[in-house]
Amino acid sequence: MITIAIVEDDLEIREVLSQYLDSQRDCECPLAVESVEELLPQLAEGVAPHVILMDIGLPGMSGISGIRMIKNKYPDMDIVMLTVHNDSHKIFESLSAGASGYLLKNTPLPEIAEAVRMLYDGGAPMSPQIARKVIDHFAPQRMTRSSSPLSPREEEIVIGLVDGLSYKLIADRLHISTETVRFHIKSIYRKLHVHSKAEVITKSLRGEI
Repeated sequence: MITIAIVEDDLEIREVLSQYLDSQRDCECPLAVESVEELLPQLAEGVAPHVILMDIGLPGMSGISGIRMIKNKYPDMDIVMLTVHNDSHKIFESLSAGASGYLLKNTPLPEIAEAVRMLYDGGAPMSPQIARKVIDHFAPQRMTRSSSPLSPREEEIVIGLVDGLSYKLIADRLHISTETVRFHIKSIYRKLHVHSKAEVITKSLRGEI
């Protein structure tokens, strides 16, 4: 069962999203709050969602500041931005802060649920418009790719992440086990000094690996 927390200040959106995710056979949404300040005490008390869906424009602390604080205390927790903002600055600021995915609020509910599943399986979901902005932004830098600290196998796994594949699909592509993929992912994080799949993808698109 995938446990999900929602941080969204619009009550109607929060309730619709929470009810829909709760209705999925493989998801549950026990926590839906309007601010980061309301979420943090719940996390401190031991609530540990697999995925947090978080807006950027929130009362009090912004969603981006919230990512940094949450990832600092809970580095393994995955956070997906769910927002109306599609400008490049917000996108890259969110990814740099540690977001594992970025979805627009006009994303249909079934696609949001599928994005949660993709993230749980090791993918990095992004709305198509967002993925295109990321690719277009980093295209010039990719032409001047620096030498990579990664092994050839690790580079193949990074390509899988950039392609949006889950750990299982990467394992199938490379004919290795999922556990081997997880082992290489940990090595990639260590070598690149990052804490999320989104950061790996960003470095790859920048041509830094």
